[in-house]
Amino acid sequence: MFSDDDAAELYDLLNPWDPGRWPTDRFYDELVMAAGSVLDVGCGTGAMLHRAREQGHLGRLVGLDPDHAALTRARLRSHTEQRSGTERVDGIEWVDGVASDADWQAEFDLATMTSNAFQCLVTDEDLRASLVAVHRALRPGGRFAFETRHPQARAWESWNPAEVSEVQLPDGRGLRLWHEVESVSGDVVTFAETTADPDGGVLRVDRTSLRFLDVEPLRAFLTEAGFELEGQYGDAQRGPLTATSRQIVTIARRPRPADRQGAAWRPADSLLLRHSRRSRQYGRTACR
Repeated sequence: MFSDDDAAELYDLLNPWDPGRWPTDRFYDELVMAAGSVLDVGCGTGAMLHRAREQGHLGRLVGLDPDHAALTRARLRSHTEQRSGTERVDGIEWVDGVASDADWQAEFDLATMTSNAFQCLVTDEDLRASLVAVHRALRPGGRFAFETRHPQARAWESWNPAEVSEVQLPDGRGLRLWHEVESVSGDVVTFAETTADPDGGVLRVDRTSLRFLDVEPLRAFLTEAGFELEGQYGDAQRGPLTATSRQIVTIARRPRPADRQGAAWRPADSLLLRHSRRSRQYGRTACR
């Protein structure tokens, strides 16, 4: 048996938040530290927000996620840090729910969806409801930052059982993980993520559907929700989108009233987001 709590622990092991090592983490880290208040949609186990607090962020930090085990781990980490000798309370808010549940009104300077979590918004209805909710939660001038896999890279073609990852947990247990695409329907890819013991005995199978929106449809959904695009990029260093880009990195903004009278946004150049660590290409790492 491999429980949801075990899966959350494995997620943390595979995905340490490390801006010094991963350009994508650094991209978000810089945005978060510059914002007075932050809503992280799909926060998972809360690593990004915990790091922000550790680095001295003094403003409001809120994590939203539907994964109960991940939020439990985020809360436990807060309690552990409080018991470990620091006198401050970290004050991070952890909220159970999906993006469309966000019911805040103009309360945040920045909203984020990291680790390709945006792709978990599969239907048009879910996309629209989620974008409207995030837009509503932002103050005028507030920014929404997220990244998605570029469909032209066809990342799902490498998700197959021949590509097996072997992992050792802190308690010494060994695990094997692999992925297998079950269907591709339009821009939606459904696949299975299998966790097994070292001998191949299956412990659990998680099925996930991800939507691979291209650049123009993505812009159209954002515009419909009331966002203005500040920039779209192909990598975490804000390089240009090209014919070989593997990701689309987006910063959108809730306009201030005066902005409506300004010139229309013109796309910024954008380049290819360097492949993030292998573990972020699949499953729970995409829809935490």
